[in-house]
Amino acid sequence: MDQEFMSKMETKVDAPATLEATATKPERGAAAMQLKDVSVSFHGRTAVRDCTFDITKNRVTSLIGPSGSGKTTLLRALNRLHDLTPGAKVGGTIMLEGTDIYRGDITVTELRTRVGMVFQRPNPFPTMSIYENAISGLRFNGIKKKSILDEAAESSLKSAALWDSVQSRLKVAASNLSGGEQQRLCIARALAMDPEVLLMDEPTSALDPIATLKIEELMTTLKERVTVIIVTHNMQQAARISDDCAFLLMGEDRAGELIEFDTTEKIFNNPIDSRTLDYTLGRFG
Repeated sequence: MDQEFMSKMETKVDAPATLEATATKPERGAAAMQLKDVSVSFHGRTAVRDCTFDITKNRVTSLIGPSGSGKTTLLRALNRLHDLTPGAKVGGTIMLEGTDIYRGDITVTELRTRVGMVFQRPNPFPTMSIYENAISGLRFNGIKKKSILDEAAESSLKSAALWDSVQSRLKVAASNLSGGEQQRLCIARALAMDPEVLLMDEPTSALDPIATLKIEELMTTLKERVTVIIVTHNMQQAARISDDCAFLLMGEDRAGELIEFDTTEKIFNNPIDSRTLDYTLGRFG
């Protein structure tokens, strides 16, 4: 938790990504996470299977597909949120910087520090202040020094594009914020841990268009410092903000499976599988 750690939280705001812009992005670099033959089952029933692809560092990867195709199930497997679900089993391999997150030498606490999560509906701690919400993860991990907590709160709130509107009311309960502000506070709470990967499960589905735009702009900026993986049902959103897309579809046995993974430009304009194009064009789903 030194000054270098804190300085990494400062980000520069750029214009939102567009589908056209993804076509000119450089070749994929190193992988932040690698999935090989990943499957998830509950009480022996397979919910998602055969997922193999690499998630590239400092890019936004969208998981798209109809309801029931396993997107959120797969996302939750990436930081072991199924661990406490009775009957849940994750198969295959999920690597984080060369470490198998289920079988390697990494604790769940460390994993969830390195791989943050933002849920579909804003879930700040309602009775806690804005400040306490922002630094709650650090406190949980034993950080007590006020100067470090203060710097983390300010820099994470700035990174979540929330500082300007809340800096004069940090002691106000988080429940007083609007829905969009609460979601950005949840993002700040995750960013305060300085994660390598940020998972987002339909983070704008409960927000109005203006708040949605702010979150999308934020995601475009955040990829400069963190790899973003987002589940979205909104094809326009996926086209605007993501660099890569994984398309999942429910098979005949009602298990979700990976149909295609590629750059967003390829998925939307020239996919290998005709079902991918049918879905992105809104012909089903």
